[in-house]
Amino acid sequence: MKRYWFNKLISVALVLVVALAVFAISCAPKTEATEEIRVVVSILPQAEFAESVGGDKVVVTVMVPPGYEPHTYTPTPSQLAALKQADMYAKVGSGVEFELAWMDNIIEANKNMLVVDCSKGIELAEMVEHHHEGEEQEAEHHHHGKDPHIWLSPKNAKIMVENICDGLIQIDPENKEYYTQNTDKYLAKLDKLDEDIKSSLAGITNRSFIVFHPAWGYFARDYDLEQIPVQIEGKNPSTKDVANLIQEAKEHNIKVVFASPQFDVKSARTLANAIDGRVAFINPLARDYINNMHMALGELVQGME
Repeated sequence: MKRYWFNKLISVALVLVVALAVFAISCAPKTEATEEIRVVVSILPQAEFAESVGGDKVVVTVMVPPGYEPHTYTPTPSQLAALKQADMYAKVGSGVEFELAWMDNIIEANKNMLVVDCSKGIELAEMVEHHHEGEEQEAEHHHHGKDPHIWLSPKNAKIMVENICDGLIQIDPENKEYYTQNTDKYLAKLDKLDEDIKSSLAGITNRSFIVFHPAWGYFARDYDLEQIPVQIEGKNPSTKDVANLIQEAKEHNIKVVFASPQFDVKSARTLANAIDGRVAFINPLARDYINNMHMALGELVQGME
């Protein structure tokens, strides 16, 4: 009889131990096998792309932080060290100077991470600086490679998103349907953005705009606009350049000079004062891509009316 109760107590104890173990496992934090995919991107707009595709299965880190611009940014030692934990790096791939200078170091920091080229499938355009009448001979000096600002075209952004999706599927094929569905939803938002831009610009007759840094070339190409940059080959304008810009602004009745918050806008303000106009900010590097493009569109429409 004593043996019976002893065995009974042992059985009950084992049941309790198993129950407690199951409870502990169910309440434990995620193990390494279930951690999110660690994705690193070069610029802030790519963060929205990656997060929209990856959803709750990704953690996204941006190399070029807010307030900095990818033409001159130098990553910190801690950023390069953190790359050792990355599963995937999504580079812009279009010739952004940050990547030209640092991509070899980034790959060297973690040779096991997947590197995705977001520009794959995008036809890069020449970075052709605007020139004024009578300056055709000088214009030859204003061609300097491909325009890297591919993300400012919603059509290009769609291709970038699809490339990110392909990368995540390569890393995590079991969740292919999840990534594909998320991609389709975000692509529909980009299609809506494209239609909104076309509709807003449909009634604009003066389709030229002055911008400090020539980041909006693909946008201008897609929507039949003319971008007139203040900067030439990354340099501030000369006295002659400013005089020519003033003349052209008056010819096109331009009263707004668009500037990026990442750059010193002293030259833009000087030009705006000379044409009795104002400076308006349009950000080419905002993280909140779709909302930011709508805000930039509103400024452009108001400035070209």
